[in-house]
This record gives sequence, C-alpha cells and structure tokens, in this order.
Amino acid sequence: MKNALLSVSDKTGIVEFAQNLESLGYQIVSTGGTFRALEKGGIKNLVEVSAFSGSPEGLDGRIKTLSPKIFGGILNLRNNTDHQQFCAENAIENLDLVVVNLYPFKKNYLDPDKTFEQKVEQIDIGGPSMIRAAAKNYAFCAPIVDPADYEKIVAEIEKDGDISLETRKVLATKVFEMTAHYDLLIAKFWSENSEKMPLRYGENPHQKAVALTDPFTDGANLLGAEILNG
Repeated sequence: MKNALLSVSDKTGIVEFAQNLESLGYQIVSTGGTFRALEKGGIKNLVEVSAFSGSPEGLDGRIKTLSPKIFGGILNLRNNTDHQQFCAENAIENLDLVVVNLYPFKKNYLDPDKTFEQKVEQIDIGGPSMIRAAAKNYAFCAPIVDPADYEKIVAEIEKDGDISLETRKVLATKVFEMTAHYDLLIAKFWSENSEKMPLRYGENPHQKAVALTDPFTDGANLLGAEILNG
C-alpha cells in the first residue's frame, strides 16, 4: 500500500483529494487540523502522524513530523539496497506523496496586531523540511504544494498508475520557488526587527543610509569587505 502525508494550512480541495487518493489505494497520514477535516470528510484509511511515526506530538505542536520515520520514509532511495535494508531494520515505511502548504507567515507578518513573538511562532519548520526533502527525492516521493495540482495528480495516477517524472520535476520546482520566497520574507522580518549597522550619510541630511545586497550573488561584495580604518 502507498502512503500519502497530508498536512495543509490551505485546506482548499483537500478532502476531495484525499478521497480520490484513498480510492486509488493510498493510506492517508495526517496531522492536527488536517486530520480532523479528513476524518470529518469521511476518510476511512486515515492514520495520525504520531501513530505512523511512533513519535508523540509535543512542544505545543513544534514537533509533529520531525521524526526519522517520516524523513526516512520521504528520503530513502527505493532503488538503493542499503537504503532498503536500513528502512527494513528500522521499520521505516515509504511515503510516496507529501502534500503540504505552509503556515501563512505573510498574513501574520502583515498583521499589526500580532506581536514579534506571535509572528515567530508562525515560522513553519516541519512543512518546509518535508517538502524540500520530498523535492530532493522527487523520483520516489512527489511533493505537492499547490491545490491547483490536485486534479492533475489524480488524473495521472488514474491513467498511468503513477505520476510522471516530468510532472514530478515541475512539482519539485514549485517547492523550491515557494521555500525561497518564504525564507526571504522571514529574513526581511528578522532584518526589520534586528539592530542594523549604522551608516554615516544618507542621500540627503534628512535621510538615513541603506545598504542593499543581492542574496543570490556569489563572491565578495562591499558589505563583506574588511574594514581597515575608520
């Protein structure tokens, strides 16, 4: 039996997607609010992440999916005999689909009523880790982050019994685009709430100076230069 892990903030279409996956022979592994929505939606072949992994959820939800059995199930190479031996010895089951979208950090970042600490709590850790792991192992564990892809995924599995390699690459690309944007927004948030290096002059007497750098540029830049004097 194949396993699909579903843990989403945006629950658009998730019950219908799970119903389709269940009808195609998948066991659904889920967490928290997603689990309750799927249970209410009548999904029968449903198991909580803690039961699947053998690790309890704790620290006010900070650890739900951060488990060797979850990441082993995502990352193991199915065509690698050493990986398969390790999984067999440690009772690690394969995860074939990871369906995750992240905590809505942007919404909380823009909310003036949220405190700094409340915004920090909305930084997703397990979600980005799982989808990046699945994207890395895309040939064996398909990452799905966009509800608009649900229908296409179901259609491919119904027609061919699996998701094509080309589609898997497209899904992996979406993951890294999403996590890059997510991390840049979090970096902006931290930068705005951290002490910055003061510069002496702005463009005009009433303006403060601002230094910018491109995070995707390789090599040295002015901000990384060694101060010799002054």
